[in-house]
Amino acid sequence: MNANYACNSSEHTMSRRRFLAGTAAAGVGVLGFKDMLSPVNAEEIRRQDKRVLVIFLAGGVSQFECWDPKPGTPTGGPFQAIPTSVPGVHISELLPHTALQMHRMALVRSININTNDHGVGAYIMQTGRRQNPAERYPHLGSAVAKLLNNEDSPLPGYIHVSPRGESGFNRNDSAFLGPRYASVTLADGNPPPNLIRPATLTELADQERNALRARINNRFAQTRRSADTEAYTNSYGQAMQVIRRRNLFDLNQESRYFRDRYGNHDFGRHMLLARRMLEAGVSFVKVTHSNYDTHHENFNFHLEQLGEFDKTFATLIDDLEQRGMLEKTLVVVMSEFGRTPNINRNYGRDHWGASLSIAMAGCGIRPGAVIGATNANGTAVTERQVNGGHLFHTYFRALGLNPTRNFHHEGRPIPMADPQASAITEVLA
Repeated sequence: MNANYACNSSEHTMSRRRFLAGTAAAGVGVLGFKDMLSPVNAEEIRRQDKRVLVIFLAGGVSQFECWDPKPGTPTGGPFQAIPTSVPGVHISELLPHTALQMHRMALVRSININTNDHGVGAYIMQTGRRQNPAERYPHLGSAVAKLLNNEDSPLPGYIHVSPRGESGFNRNDSAFLGPRYASVTLADGNPPPNLIRPATLTELADQERNALRARINNRFAQTRRSADTEAYTNSYGQAMQVIRRRNLFDLNQESRYFRDRYGNHDFGRHMLLARRMLEAGVSFVKVTHSNYDTHHENFNFHLEQLGEFDKTFATLIDDLEQRGMLEKTLVVVMSEFGRTPNINRNYGRDHWGASLSIAMAGCGIRPGAVIGATNANGTAVTERQVNGGHLFHTYFRALGLNPTRNFHHEGRPIPMADPQASAITEVLA
């Protein structure tokens, strides 16, 4: 659903990107992961077909209305906590279907990212680092695509299913890894536009056109090759790979039973598409569900939006388990921050990065684990405080990767994850 609860400041507005706009990766250099994985280990990791699914609740979901309820307190709001399939673990009553899947999940309730800014929070949660003007770090999706995606895969390693905007490519999230590992955005689950062969163009003519384009690109690259031209070529190739598998976008190939289970709404379609992408071999899929920026009418909005999320998410977890995919798929539900304990005069909650929660499931995660705690009113972390760096270490450890090793960019070793943090070992299987 769409909502107009956000505070409408400029930091909430996502920029619209054209199909090939900004695909150049500045400073593309020689890089490798030789310190992180030996060739033998890298090949073994790829053979294990591990995958990652991130559900990003954009705008900042309220931890009180999902993973860390505080009923009966001045900050708790009107909703109650309900028992889950793990004895002694309670979550919000807005998530009754998810509660039945808790034995396959884990919670971290003690995250402090020390910011209330949307952009800064999103960067921290998706890169594991604080912003640094001297260096941009790759998003989790780009790093996973680099490390886990099969080089011969016909599909991009990082796909973002977005509820709005334009389909296309985003060089920013791959940083120095280069455009090959940038995300391919599928706006409303649709492939990038204007790439399907027009009906008036024969297949032979299309092949000849592409051959001509390739010859011109190669001739140009011989004398004036740059990061920009390489980015253009890579992003065009990625787009063509997506189109060649356009049957993946046809959800009518799924039974009516599964389409109904996932939900007859945009988020349901997007999550079903995500499962199809993971099943087809995409290493990292991100699905955005928005907009949780509830400065007004926080409770009414979460009642509606989490009602959409709850059954679909629970269906996804069960579906992955039934297909034998959950043990190889790391599932993470995150936001850029949480919501304030105090309820404002508009019955809303504002930005809060001092005590938020995430949920995880699947590959490398200890089912039923609950890590960390906040105080009675949810205003501060009281047990096992962690930040975005700890989360990044944890994701990589869950996937069987060593985040303390380096990869190289232009001869410089760069730690894969923040060296000042470490994995949350209590949540790992």
